[in-house]
Amino acid sequence: MGRPEVTTIQLDKSVVEALKRVKRYPRETYNEVILNLIRNEEETREFSIFVQKAQEAKMKELWEEGDYSGWERA
Repeated sequence: MGRPEVTTIQLDKSVVEALKRVKRYPRETYNEVILNLIRNEEETREFSIFVQKAQEAKMKELWEEGDYSGWERA
C-alpha cells in the first residue's frame, strides 16, 4: 500500500502555536489536527445550510399566510 504522498507547507509561527492549542492529545499530528478542523468546518457548513433551509421554509409559510408580525425580529 505504500506511504501517502506528502508536501511541505510554510505556516506562520502563530498558526503553528494555534494548531498546538487545538490538539486533542500530545502526539496528534498536525495533519490530523488540520483534517479535524476541515471536517468540523464541513459539518458546521452542512448544519448552517440545514438551519437556513428550515428558516426559509418557515418564513415562506408565514408569508403565504400573510403573517408578517415576526418580520421585525427576523
